[in-house]
Amino acid sequence: MVMQSTEKIVVMNQHEESLMLPDDEHNRTLIGNVHPANWVNPEPAGRYNIVVIGAGTAGLITAVIAASLGAKVALIEKHLMGGDCLNVGCVPSKSLIRAARAWADLRNAEEFGLHIPPGVKYDVSAVMARMRKLRAQISQNDSVHRYTKLGVDVYIGSGRFTGADTIQVEGTSGNRTLTFVKAAVCTGARASVPPTPGLKEAGYLTNETVFSLTELPPRIGVIGAGPIGCELAQSFARFGSQVHLIETTHGIMPKEDRDAADIVEQQMLRDGVKLLCCGKDLKVQKTEAGKRLTVDSHGQQYDVTVDEILVGVGRTPNVEGIGLEAVGIEHDKNGIKVNERLQTTNPRIFAAGDICSRYKFTHAADAMAQIVIQNALFPHPFGFGHASVESLIMPWCTFTEPEVAHVGLYEKDAKEKGIEVETYTFKLNEVDRAILDGEDEGFARVHIQKGTHKILGATIVAAHAGEMIGEFSVAMKAGGGAKTIAGTIHPYPTQAEVNKKVVNLWRKEHFTPRTKNWLMKLFAWMRR
Repeated sequence: MVMQSTEKIVVMNQHEESLMLPDDEHNRTLIGNVHPANWVNPEPAGRYNIVVIGAGTAGLITAVIAASLGAKVALIEKHLMGGDCLNVGCVPSKSLIRAARAWADLRNAEEFGLHIPPGVKYDVSAVMARMRKLRAQISQNDSVHRYTKLGVDVYIGSGRFTGADTIQVEGTSGNRTLTFVKAAVCTGARASVPPTPGLKEAGYLTNETVFSLTELPPRIGVIGAGPIGCELAQSFARFGSQVHLIETTHGIMPKEDRDAADIVEQQMLRDGVKLLCCGKDLKVQKTEAGKRLTVDSHGQQYDVTVDEILVGVGRTPNVEGIGLEAVGIEHDKNGIKVNERLQTTNPRIFAAGDICSRYKFTHAADAMAQIVIQNALFPHPFGFGHASVESLIMPWCTFTEPEVAHVGLYEKDAKEKGIEVETYTFKLNEVDRAILDGEDEGFARVHIQKGTHKILGATIVAAHAGEMIGEFSVAMKAGGGAKTIAGTIHPYPTQAEVNKKVVNLWRKEHFTPRTKNWLMKLFAWMRR
């Protein structure tokens, strides 16, 4: 079954030809902003303070901050400005997730006294069109023209190191040779593809192609139950697809606490997702009826035929074709090797974002870009250098329903580091607003270093966990600890009250019998 437009807008990816489908006004607007066909690369004017390869989040932030400080900056992008986040990641996926949640709310409307008449129509083509429209609108922020106006020399084409301080750009308007004082590699990562027998022959989708769909696949197999796989599996199930989610480990979201992931798993099962975890010996075969998947799950053999296969098994760093060897930059399967200052093995060249980070998040790339600026443009002895990536307190969120958000250490991490922690969990079914919203399956959990009130980590499972985790991030960054959150007034009724309630468990635990006995004697004396 063909789910995509037969027309296409062709843009050269770093690795292969990539399609922006369908060829409609929204995608034409997008391309006009982030990869204009008529763009003529500027003539280099002297030596650049910093040349950035890659215009995803890390590259864009590095370039725009450097330019705003008065540095002479060049930014090179072979594919699409905005990188994965704008084009095939955060922006389109959150649009789909929001639409899927609206559909699910309609189906569950009777719980709130609403009776939806039969015959209500659902239109996935309209959902995808809305996504493309909003993506095109947002793309103005990452456009070639905007960054040019901000003082960045933008080069569309492939950039490659050719010497100790030179990068050659091969573009449609001819080749350019740029010279630099410092450089930053921000080429990101791409979807990994497992060596599953028959997968390549049958064909598959990744996050780089799934958002080109214009119709709903009636049957879809999703390989990988990490964040991408879970978010999209749940969304497609809510749209009405028959979804089979295949994962090699037990359950979903293997990096999260098991009880946190279990809550999301149960909701996904209610949404219609068929989970085949502990999957072994997965094979794919293309047949007349569709794409056949055979897999062993918990000792039982499954034979499933689907219309599309979506692969979400991680990311592979984009290290090819940029001349890293020519400038002595070491890299491996995990990406470019950097020190805590984000210097590569060539001290004049830095890296940021998915190309070198274990945190594959847009906000991580943003934070790392700011470290690059500080260390590359303001080195010691100017007094601004030595910013360290090790000091980052990194929150993240998986945008399923409910969401799972985390910051800092898990309990198992603390034990591995030999740190004694006290862990407290408060369930949402004891939070008034969560009960009233019908969103009371979840909890907040906090890990506090024993003998102190220092917060080492926190996990929230809630409808808006991504919005709520920031309070713990701020407390950890500022060193305020549990006492700060416990002493902060939270508006009632909100789901965020759970943050205060969970640290109050710590406060109650440390209200010792000895203290209470002393107070009772005090109060008795006051009654005399």
